Amino acid sequence: MLIVGLNAYHGDVAAAVLRDGELVAALEEERFSRIKHVSGFPARAVERGLLMANARPEDVDIWAIARGRRVHLLQKAWFAIRHRPGAGLLDQYRNTAGKSAGIPDVIAATFHLDRATVAARTRYVEHHPAHLASAYRTSGVDEAACCAIDGFGDFVSVSIAHGRHGRMDVLDRVYFPHSLGLVYLAITQYLGFKKYGDEYKVMGLAPYGSPRHAEAIHQLLQLDTGGGFRLNLDYFRHWTGEATMTWNAGEPNVPDVYTDRLIDLLGPGRHPDEPVTSRHEDLAASVQRVFEDAAFHVLGGVHQKVPVDTLCLAGGCAMNSVANGKIRQNTPFRTVFIQPAAGDNGTALGAALEAWHGSGERAPSPRMEHSYWGTEYSDTAIAEVIRTSGVVAQGRCHLTTIESEAALCDATAALLAAGNVVGWYQGRMEWGARALGNRSILADPRRRDMRDIINQKIKFRERFRPFAPSILAEAIEEYFIDAVHDPFMIQVYPVRPEKREVIPAVTHVDGSGRLQSVSQTSNPRYWALIRAFHAHTGVPVLLNTSFNENEPIVERPEQALDCFLRTDMDVLVMGSHMLRKPS
Repeated sequence: MLIVGLNAYHGDVAAAVLRDGELVAALEEERFSRIKHVSGFPARAVERGLLMANARPEDVDIWAIARGRRVHLLQKAWFAIRHRPGAGLLDQYRNTAGKSAGIPDVIAATFHLDRATVAARTRYVEHHPAHLASAYRTSGVDEAACCAIDGFGDFVSVSIAHGRHGRMDVLDRVYFPHSLGLVYLAITQYLGFKKYGDEYKVMGLAPYGSPRHAEAIHQLLQLDTGGGFRLNLDYFRHWTGEATMTWNAGEPNVPDVYTDRLIDLLGPGRHPDEPVTSRHEDLAASVQRVFEDAAFHVLGGVHQKVPVDTLCLAGGCAMNSVANGKIRQNTPFRTVFIQPAAGDNGTALGAALEAWHGSGERAPSPRMEHSYWGTEYSDTAIAEVIRTSGVVAQGRCHLTTIESEAALCDATAALLAAGNVVGWYQGRMEWGARALGNRSILADPRRRDMRDIINQKIKFRERFRPFAPSILAEAIEEYFIDAVHDPFMIQVYPVRPEKREVIPAVTHVDGSGRLQSVSQTSNPRYWALIRAFHAHTGVPVLLNTSFNENEPIVERPEQALDCFLRTDMDVLVMGSHMLRKPS
């Protein structure tokens, strides 16, 4: 059975391909469109995923769409009666419903298929069950508490389920207009970060400040018994119809969701062009504190409903890696599993998995141990890209080909230890927001100035943004406090005090690091590179950031070469080919 899961007409559209229940490919459309968080229909992701499965669109048995059809009608009616929203919100709902119903038509038109056949093979999986499935059905555990926390999807912002023996039973939900994601979004926009997905900037800024405004921001919501909460709607406009979101195509557009009451509470917001001040740092710290308090309150309620040790977490709020690293200290859960595409991109995978498990008696899916489910280009293809670019013939780069993996890793490690910044392009592209050693820019974490060098000369981004440590899985305890193996770089932990001066470039201002632990089984070549760097320096850690410059992570070798040439990277290693700029 061939199943294609789709997240369409939302942010971060994506496709996942399953053959007989096994994941073959998982791809985000932004890597092909070159538009961050792109919405619309993921046509290129589907095409490439099917190509990787050696299949054609007409071979697809089930098109699993991460959208509900006519769901939560009573809750929607009660909301409309109680709050009487403006015409803009009702128009948005009608547009969303129309887009959802029309997806089989889009599939048929895009891939030249019979519309009736596509419609017969279409399964709709509600947004939040798709989130829950993306976590539970990739965790490899038999029983877990499952929770999804996000902005909204199909009128829901939080859902709680009990996963057991391959079944997921939804126990509770929080409905529109109440959402923890909206609290974080409102303060993100208030702080002048207006693009879709900019919440991660606030998370990076927060450690520079003090949560002195937490009491004020707490006024935006009320925590109820049993893990529940409600927004103070006076501070929000998303529910009135004045701030409608668009997901048709291109970059998502999300107008400001806060009202003037927030300005009355906190003072004037920051304009995007204004400098970031200590006040803004304090506000970022404050919303992070409020979010953590509320999230742990929700998760405490989850444990009351499902009193087990394991939590499977999903949704956009599960990308808050700072909060994730504190779950085991602030809730009864002892084990936390979050797959690498926890946001809306991951609903494509969840929808596909739900369709598979809903089509008959199925054994539980195995645990996802790595994120390398994307495209791959052969050494021959990479060599042809380098040749046709003319960079070697023109004297712009020196080329060395090193076919021995051990020699390649040793030579690259020596260059890293000497202070070079290296573009590392290897194997299959990552699934999810993080570059995890296959589409990465790497550097020496021992150099205190390396963060500024990369931010100012390569990434061209805000100075407060941290870089992540990739560490040999065997060395986690030596460098981090109370950390666990995390191959997906989705949890933040304290760096041991005695190691903070050893790896200052990846130690954030508060002494923490968003680690990626690398095992020999999950990524043998990247593990070998870090091990070679350890042999050269005595430090089993590399600075790792995504291979891009204010764009989606590079997908093709041509994009990697272009990024290398237009920035101040020193070395590019693609497959077995090493390019160095003349000194």
